[in-house]
Amino acid sequence: MSGRDGGDDVQDKYTGPILRRRGQATESTTTDQRLLDSRGDAGWVHTDPWRVLRIQAEFVEGFGALAELGPAISVFGSARTASDHPTYALAEQTGRLLAEAGFAVITGGGPGTMEAANKGACEAGGVSVGLGIELPFESGLNQWVDKGINFRYFFARKTMFVKYSQGFVVLPGGVGTLDEMFEALTLVQTQKVTDFPIVLVGVDYWSGLLAWLRDTALAAGTLSEVDLDRLILTDDVHEAVALMVSAQDGGGAAS
Repeated sequence: MSGRDGGDDVQDKYTGPILRRRGQATESTTTDQRLLDSRGDAGWVHTDPWRVLRIQAEFVEGFGALAELGPAISVFGSARTASDHPTYALAEQTGRLLAEAGFAVITGGGPGTMEAANKGACEAGGVSVGLGIELPFESGLNQWVDKGINFRYFFARKTMFVKYSQGFVVLPGGVGTLDEMFEALTLVQTQKVTDFPIVLVGVDYWSGLLAWLRDTALAAGTLSEVDLDRLILTDDVHEAVALMVSAQDGGGAAS
């Protein structure tokens, strides 16, 4: 197996911390080998000034890798979704339709729903991007990622999601997915970013949360109607993609 089929012979090419596969593995240059000091106290690498340099490096590498990505949509969802679960197929369809609509697909680069969306985009010939994060219980990027970056810091990773995405599709997920969804909603609500569509796919899954937001939070006056209306609920992946296309064409984030 070869090419874009995700087979075992897919070659990984690393440009520093950036992973490139298939059509993204085009650069012929390599980065300089890091200098290693094998003697003396290594505690300095854990001090705050050194962390600042690491944080700076993550932003520089992320901006450099994604600056020419083009229109992109982030797809969020659970890493725990099994490959035989209906949500996996839904995420795969989402990735494929977004790629066919001309969007790069950005996920967290992990397994489950993220893998499915990357797979759909990759098999459709689109650009499949994974923004991984260093965690104690997960490692590596899924095999369908064509361009990947692994981050140490969540806030650097979140910046890349927001800066390079024109919209978000949120499939069923847990704490991480909720964090990403509410982060996007907060940034739009506070006008820290340009308004973009946030589409929740899965009426049965998300209706309870939206009902609580409306019946409890909205009723208590802790959020406004316009903020709640920014979360668009659907079961139709085609509708979700159409909303992304409409926003790109100047229609704004529909409500």
